[in-house]
Amino acid sequence: MAQDDNDGTEIVAAGSSSHGQEVAASPGTAVIPADGFENPGFPEHRKRVTDLDPKKAKSAERGVYTLFYLSIVGSVWAIAAYMLFPMESGDVFDVRLNNLFFGLGVALALLAIGFGAVHWAKALMHDVELADERHPVRGSEETRAAAVKVFQDADQESGFTRRSAIRNSLIGALVVFPLPAVVLFRGFAPQDQNPVELLSHTMWAEGTRLTLDPSGVPIKASDVTIGSAFHVIPEGLNELEHHKLEEKAKAAVLLMRLNPEELNETADRADWSYQGIVAYSKICTHVGCPVALYEQHTHHLLCPCHQSQFDVANHCEVIFGPAKRPLPQLPIAVDDEGYLVAQSDFTEPVGPSFWERH
Repeated sequence: MAQDDNDGTEIVAAGSSSHGQEVAASPGTAVIPADGFENPGFPEHRKRVTDLDPKKAKSAERGVYTLFYLSIVGSVWAIAAYMLFPMESGDVFDVRLNNLFFGLGVALALLAIGFGAVHWAKALMHDVELADERHPVRGSEETRAAAVKVFQDADQESGFTRRSAIRNSLIGALVVFPLPAVVLFRGFAPQDQNPVELLSHTMWAEGTRLTLDPSGVPIKASDVTIGSAFHVIPEGLNELEHHKLEEKAKAAVLLMRLNPEELNETADRADWSYQGIVAYSKICTHVGCPVALYEQHTHHLLCPCHQSQFDVANHCEVIFGPAKRPLPQLPIAVDDEGYLVAQSDFTEPVGPSFWERH
């Protein structure tokens, strides 16, 4: 037999009796044994030294906002370290120094915020234990008003409004902390160039030959049979000394040959293919994964990361998955020696759709 905590009504399992009357337990209500132990309640509250000694409380407050200021120092140092220890040379030692000092700054910024918040909670915030009963439905207006009062009481008990030094230092630390990440991501592109402009163009240009990846051997149109697919890079990519991977990530192409009668080409792109041979960016327009799976019978390209599918026969339009736009098509032609060449660069940015909205 048990008692409901709210109204004291005795609850027993269905089919049992109490004083000759059967009381069915509501669905999902646990049956508490009659010999269950009583709630011992909360132990006697023990005051902290910061509750008893104002000097200790002031010292704890100084410790909290000092940690928050240390977080600001760590964030600023991470930005400075990224600039003071450049890694553009590609030397392993320079990369290690950059990672070391940048990482130490970010670690100090994050840990100081965490330690400061924990110290604030344990030493200064109200620490009386409370029991908060749950309710499955929206409360009454009185309950909702009481909830607002709880937030107001929490503000008073934590001292967030009253302890301005802690509040301002915390806000400053949280504002400054993301800045190292902004600097780091900006550093992925050359500092003296616009990264959006760099991502809008690739190595493909008029007359650039299509070559096999990774050998760099030029491809003749006669080598591409119906149903085949080739992984392609622009001629000259393998000879690059710097930023080779970055250029390949933008310029990677899949080359396929279909029966010309199966291609549904629009009038403005009718001359972008050659006798059923088409070339499309290998970079998925969802989040930039490589689209490397070609099903020759259905003419579908599949991105293995998030299952986006593109229809090669219809300008690689999206037929399934989270991608929002077709794969960019590379206009191709054949030179005097029979080799496949690009007519121009891609006419739209490759990769995720974000770059369309810059």
